[in-house]
Amino acid sequence: MTVILAIISLFVGVSDVSIHSLLSSSPEDRPMQVLIISRVPRTLAILLAGSSLAIAGLVMQMIVRNRFVEPSTAGTTESAGLGFLVVTLFAPGWPLIAKMIVAATFAMAGTALFIRILRFVPLRDVLLVPLVGIMLGGVIGAVTTFFAYRFNLMASMLAWNMGDFSGVLRGRYELLWFGLAGTVMAYIAADRFTVAGMGQDFTTNLGLNYKLVMRLGLIIVSIVSAVVLVSVGSIPFLGLIVPNVVSLMIGDNMRRTVPWVAVLGAAFVLACDIIGRIVRFPYEIPISVVVGVIGSGLFLYLLLRKRHNA
Repeated sequence: MTVILAIISLFVGVSDVSIHSLLSSSPEDRPMQVLIISRVPRTLAILLAGSSLAIAGLVMQMIVRNRFVEPSTAGTTESAGLGFLVVTLFAPGWPLIAKMIVAATFAMAGTALFIRILRFVPLRDVLLVPLVGIMLGGVIGAVTTFFAYRFNLMASMLAWNMGDFSGVLRGRYELLWFGLAGTVMAYIAADRFTVAGMGQDFTTNLGLNYKLVMRLGLIIVSIVSAVVLVSVGSIPFLGLIVPNVVSLMIGDNMRRTVPWVAVLGAAFVLACDIIGRIVRFPYEIPISVVVGVIGSGLFLYLLLRKRHNA
């Protein structure tokens, strides 16, 4: 399914790129240039962003021990946006990778603050955890909006918050390979995250360093959130929906679920991106809008299903 969607993605768009036009033109003609410079990088960016964000959501759910948490419902994305704003204000000439590192640092600090707050909140309901994260993200987002308005950077902030793959070209998506590195790290440490998801006492009794596993999870989530935000913007609900769907199908063993979460995350974003390109053709609907609409509906279904089973 993912391979089929990726092939379809290569041939959907305003420019005429079809198998016939590619075969009947030379490498210097427009169809081949559009394919190499735009369509292939865009499809790779979708695959990398979708799989890595879904894995980031899975890792966060494990370390927080809550199925309704992901970077956009824990203040992580908003913290990365604040970091990107800070480095844009004080060091606008820095290379993109340096801005990514600053955004990842802020994302890590915001996620750590979220976990710290949870220790002082009586969590009688699983829905209180994402509620706390959404409130924290709202506060951080308000601070970011204030300073962006104060320094005339509202347009830039809107671009960060509006995930969109239409501007992805060759040379402007390569940071997303760091997301793939995060996915590999998550797979290597999958058993440790599975154990850590059972609690600190259980993890310690098995001889694992609970705090070290938590730090590794924070690093993976922060790096992935930062590189996606810097490269294509924010994509909501993805890290929440995909891991829950995979968990319903094959269970909670992270060693088994990581490959499925990565593949399904990539397929989900590919499908949403193709829908966004087709619905108002020749115009595009940003990926964050399509994923937000579909993801919010699936999120409500998961909430109602949870309530019904309870």
